[in-house]
Amino acid sequence: MRKWPSFVVALLVSSITFAQNKSASPQASLKDAYKDCFMVGAALNPAQFTGEDQAEDAIIESQFNTISPENVLKWAIIHPSPDAYNFSPADKYVEFGEQNHMFIIGHNLVWHSQVPKWVFEDDKGNPVSRDVLLGRMRDHIMNVVGRYKGRIKGWDVVNEALNDDGTLRQSQWLKIIGDDYIEKAFRFAHEVDPEAQLYYNDYSLENEAKRRGALELVKKLKAKGVAITGVGLQDHVSLEWPTTDQIDATITEFGKLGVKVMITELDVDVLPSASHTADVSYKAASDPKLNPYPNGLPDAVQQALARRYADLFGTYAKHCGLVTRVTFWGVTDKNSWKNNWPIPGRTNYPLLFDRNAKPKPAFDAVIQLAPKHGS
Repeated sequence: MRKWPSFVVALLVSSITFAQNKSASPQASLKDAYKDCFMVGAALNPAQFTGEDQAEDAIIESQFNTISPENVLKWAIIHPSPDAYNFSPADKYVEFGEQNHMFIIGHNLVWHSQVPKWVFEDDKGNPVSRDVLLGRMRDHIMNVVGRYKGRIKGWDVVNEALNDDGTLRQSQWLKIIGDDYIEKAFRFAHEVDPEAQLYYNDYSLENEAKRRGALELVKKLKAKGVAITGVGLQDHVSLEWPTTDQIDATITEFGKLGVKVMITELDVDVLPSASHTADVSYKAASDPKLNPYPNGLPDAVQQALARRYADLFGTYAKHCGLVTRVTFWGVTDKNSWKNNWPIPGRTNYPLLFDRNAKPKPAFDAVIQLAPKHGS
């Protein structure tokens, strides 16, 4: 792991000019700038991997060497009814990744959200038994992972299984199967594709209580011989939270367990906070005070965003080799989920490329902070 003293990171950050009207060279590439540290990627929607959005396609092809799907591999989309699979969108996603020689991620196999009711119920609407639900989980994983065996290289096997206090979320998976449902999911995935990397993925792991729960979960899985490659830190962050010290400590602690760390869903919320969670089920009431920049981001906030991204990438790069991937949750501000969560219709600016697919000062900051090749 590369050790960068904090004063070095501070000097690098302070040396960057965050001028509003300055943009990095079109030839600058995130994937090349960080090729000695980690892969850099983005989560894609169908318009981006089917060629409908050529401006964003150009960004994806030039900037990223790994991709994740926003939705097309989630249960509700790919397996909407017991006897029907909808593989076409996922096929196109995987084909796009292969055509562009990218490391392809599967997101996700087992989650409490975006799962059809039929998965947990019998034909009378009653909860199914443990054995029935385990069978449905296994069949789903065998069919989905099996279809893309050797093509999708890494899977978010279990997503967001923990509460903020570090205890297991009372999902239908837990209630019906029991707390070994996580172990079972990993074993099923490894059974069908022994070469695939397998991850546990969650948000707010920088919070101490939740991090402790995740660390204990990983320890238990490893003690049972479960194949778990790494942990995904979603890092849906704000300008202030979490601190870089919290992120640094979180990466370090998981590294001590012998697993890799991925930053899997990175974005920076620049709007006033309506919550302190990334739970997709959370909704907040509309309030003009929580949507202060509908016509554009003020220069001072633009510069704050650039400094924040510089701090984040300085922290990630400090852990070269332990952190193996940094994936943005989206490509441009235009299609970011942050525009509609937890309040629909807000205008947010959480990514490195603006609504016109142009690089922002934050893009320059991230490029300029990259370690020099061979250093």
